[in-house]
Amino acid sequence: MPIVQVSVWEGMTLENKKKTVEGITKVFEDMGVPKDAVHIVIYEAPKSNWATGLDLLSLILYNVNISI
Repeated sequence: MPIVQVSVWEGMTLENKKKTVEGITKVFEDMGVPKDAVHIVIYEAPKSNWATGLDLLSLILYNVNISI
C-alpha cells in the first residue's frame, strides 16, 4: 500500500486537491496498484514556514530584506 505525502502552500482549493489525488492515484493504477490501496496525505503549510536554500519564501515573496 503506497502512502504519498504532498506538501503545498496553504490555500489549495478542494478542486485542485481532487485533481492532485486523481492524478497521483492514476500513476499507481497504471503500475497495477489498486486505487483503494493508494493513500494520499496533503499537508498545507503557510508560506512563512517554507524556505529555499537560505531564503525564507515569505521574505522573497513580499520583497523583505533582513540581514542576519
